[in-house]
Amino acid sequence: MLDALSLDQLRTFIAAAEEGSFSAAGRRLRRAQSVVSHTLANLELQVGFALFERTGRYPVLTEQGRALLEEARAAVGSMDAFKARARTLAEGLEPELAVAVDVMFPIATLTAAVQAFQRQFPSTPLRLYVEALGAVVQPLLAGQCRIAIIGSLPDVPADCVSQYLLDVAAVTVVAPGHPLAQVKGVVLRKTAEEHVQLVLTDRSSLTQGRNFGVVSDKTWRLADLGAKHAFLRAGLGWGHMPLHMVEGDLKDGTLVRIELETSPTRGPGFSMHAIHRKDQPPGPAGRWFVARLQGDQARGGPGGSV
Repeated sequence: MLDALSLDQLRTFIAAAEEGSFSAAGRRLRRAQSVVSHTLANLELQVGFALFERTGRYPVLTEQGRALLEEARAAVGSMDAFKARARTLAEGLEPELAVAVDVMFPIATLTAAVQAFQRQFPSTPLRLYVEALGAVVQPLLAGQCRIAIIGSLPDVPADCVSQYLLDVAAVTVVAPGHPLAQVKGVVLRKTAEEHVQLVLTDRSSLTQGRNFGVVSDKTWRLADLGAKHAFLRAGLGWGHMPLHMVEGDLKDGTLVRIELETSPTRGPGFSMHAIHRKDQPPGPAGRWFVARLQGDQARGGPGGSV
């Protein structure tokens, strides 16, 4: 009987355990509750014992069910990895490489990697999405790209694999004529709250209701980092910026750095990671591109001042 076990049964078992109900598992798997119940009943018949207690309002894993849950996850994960690897080998070199890149990523490092990619893979077109926060992840989850370079969004989505690339330093800046530029020493939080904070907003709905690095209730939300940079220089508010983008402004006095209360000395920063879906790993060109992004930083090339 056990030889007839299927991955579909294991996926249904995992979904029911994680969702806490057969109806929720059905919605997750896009199946009727009756199909989920029937699949689990057959699985229990094959293993020879109950996986769920059904006496209450919601099914609860039995002791045996809890013992098998991690084994089921491991089995499904191994098969997914096998299929992903087989798909990559069968595909060979990608006909096109699509990558979503966080707008905070050092542009010099990205440009150098793209130039090197063009020389290495002249017949492989490169398509780049440059976004922030959840809008970097959205095309990856939608299957529109194979790799996403994230940083301003601190969370790695479930079912994705992450590879560390580099750190990007960030600073809090204002125009020299802004009231906060006149504050000596650390700017208290209550003082910063009195002034407009310029905030980069998410074009996607993935971070709806969440804020990152927002201090003031007075915010102007911008979807473009270039616009935020211009507004900061114009004295329209204060905000956080990647250091590599404002180094020139800090040197010539177009912008000045301020230290906020509770901010580390280094200022806010971003840890950049390359992620891909477990079921859609990058091919040879994608793996080369990620290695190049990481390698430029390790060699102290473009972006090394970050």
